[in-house]
Amino acid sequence: MTVTDEEVSAPDTSTAPGAADEVAAQVVTALARDLDHGFTVLYDAYRGAVFSTALRLCGRWAEAEDLAAEAFLRAYRALAGYGTGRIAELRPRAWLLTILMNLWRNSRRGAARRPPPGPLENAPDPADPAEGVEAAAARHETGRELAGLLEKLPEAQRAAVVLRHVADLPIAEIAVVLAVPEGTVKSHISRGLARLRKLHTTQGAPHAF
Repeated sequence: MTVTDEEVSAPDTSTAPGAADEVAAQVVTALARDLDHGFTVLYDAYRGAVFSTALRLCGRWAEAEDLAAEAFLRAYRALAGYGTGRIAELRPRAWLLTILMNLWRNSRRGAARRPPPGPLENAPDPADPAEGVEAAAARHETGRELAGLLEKLPEAQRAAVVLRHVADLPIAEIAVVLAVPEGTVKSHISRGLARLRKLHTTQGAPHAF
C-alpha cells in the first residue's frame, strides 16, 4: 500500500480554514489587550500544532518538547517588544511555526557537536486518552515508522510535508514560514511525498501510512 496525503498526517489538531481565521483573530485581539493573558490564549490555541510539528520534524519526543518550549519562550520575548500595530498584523500560527522552523534548523546544524540522540522508538504520537489499547499500539508503530521515513527526506521536503500534512497549513502560509514561493512549496511537497512512497515500498514496511 502506498503513502497517501491523508496518511502522512498526525492526529488532527487543526481547524477548518474559517475556524482557523477566527481563532487567529481571537488570539491577536487577546494579545493586543493584555500580553500575559493573550499569550495564554496563544499557547492554548497552538500548542498542539507546534508540538506535533516539532515531533515530526525531529522524530524524538524529548527533543520535540524542548523545541516547542523554546519556540513559545522566544515568541513571548518577541511579543513583549511588539507594538499594537505589529500585533494586529500578526499571523500567529505561521509566525509560531516560523520560529519553530528556525530553531529546528539551528538544532540540526549543531547536531554534530552533541551526543547522538535517543532512538526513534522513543517518539510515539501524542496519546489519546479515549483510544483503545490495540489502536494505540498500532498508531505507535505507524508513528515510529513514519518518523524514520521523514528523517530520510531532504530538509526542505521534510519541512514542507510536515507543515502541510501535520500542521495542516495552507500553501500560502507554508510559503511564508519557509520564505519561498508557493510554487516551490508545492514542488517540495510533491517530491517529498513521492520519496516517502518510494522509501516505504523499498523498505517493505509492514504498516501503511
